[in-house]
Amino acid sequence: MQKQGYINEFEVLDDARAGKIVVDLNGRLNKCGVISPRFDLKLKNFDKFVSQILPSRQFGYVVVTTNEGMMDHVEARSRHVGGKVLGFFY
Repeated sequence: MQKQGYINEFEVLDDARAGKIVVDLNGRLNKCGVISPRFDLKLKNFDKFVSQILPSRQFGYVVVTTNEGMMDHVEARSRHVGGKVLGFFY
């Protein structure tokens, strides 16, 4: 989210339990959500899934976890990997 300019910075606080993440928002984030259950998403199905979740093709990202780490759908498509869908933001 920081790469695309939706948040300014974040800080991970370790409280010896679960931990917390403090995020500094910049006002550009309109909506974010989690997708449950975490669907498997193949490379050929990215366009169909993204058009169902996001309001427009011009903005917004779907967060995917792959065997190469967490990334948005644009980066996953450029690396030619699929994975499980975690959520979205725009």
